[in-house]
Amino acid sequence: MQLKLSKPIAFFDLETTGIKVATDRIVEISIVKIHPNGKKEIKTRRVNPETPIPPETSEIHGIYDEDVKDEPTFLQLAKSLDVFLKNCDLGGYNSNRFDIPLLAEEFLRAGIDFDVSHRSLVDVQNIFHKMEQRTLVAGYKFYCGKDLINAHSAEADTLATFEIMETMLDKYKGVDFIDKSGKVSQPVVNDVKALAEFSQQNRNVDLIGHIVLNENDEEIINFGKHKGRKVEEVFKREPSYYDWMMKGQFPLYTKKVITKIKLRASNTGNMKLF
Repeated sequence: MQLKLSKPIAFFDLETTGIKVATDRIVEISIVKIHPNGKKEIKTRRVNPETPIPPETSEIHGIYDEDVKDEPTFLQLAKSLDVFLKNCDLGGYNSNRFDIPLLAEEFLRAGIDFDVSHRSLVDVQNIFHKMEQRTLVAGYKFYCGKDLINAHSAEADTLATFEIMETMLDKYKGVDFIDKSGKVSQPVVNDVKALAEFSQQNRNVDLIGHIVLNENDEEIINFGKHKGRKVEEVFKREPSYYDWMMKGQFPLYTKKVITKIKLRASNTGNMKLF
């Protein structure tokens, strides 16, 4: 069904140096502007962020410092981009939480007051998640074709979860999954270790994900001002940070993990405990 429009809407996506709205910068922007008559205008442009792109971020979107060093800065593009988006509603995927706020930050840094108060903001991800709910009740209906009786009782929820897992083994047997790097696999197999690996969002060292492993199997901090830095390096250069974490409202398991890392660094060099 064609989208009914009273004014243009610009669906857009950003590739950036990271996920911090206040400080990260755009390295690529792609816009599909749809007019009420159905006409589409597509503009894609790489942007020099004027700051190094972290290697782990480049590995996700494939854009490296060398790729953008000769591209215009956002400041140089801001006026023409503001004109292109003038009088447009905005749309995207996870755009209300990330893309639109970050774009507005870039405009403000360029001296342009990017006002969204009179624009409609359509976030396709939010519509998807609301219409295709990811609750246990919805999952049981989707996979098992049954209504979950006594939802939110521990026993009923636990039995339903196990039944969903068994149904998944049949539904996804031999089904391809394509990861962010384009690698194709068939990860839903009848093997608990393989299922555990596939179900992880991050390679957590502690349970909550404050400390994770990077691609070199090194423990790194996954929050706050030191996010992305090796735990050992932070504790060595800023010993008070360990003390702050130990005195703070962090889970006991997290405190156990950072204590092991600290002891390892002081007693056994680079020997791994995890």
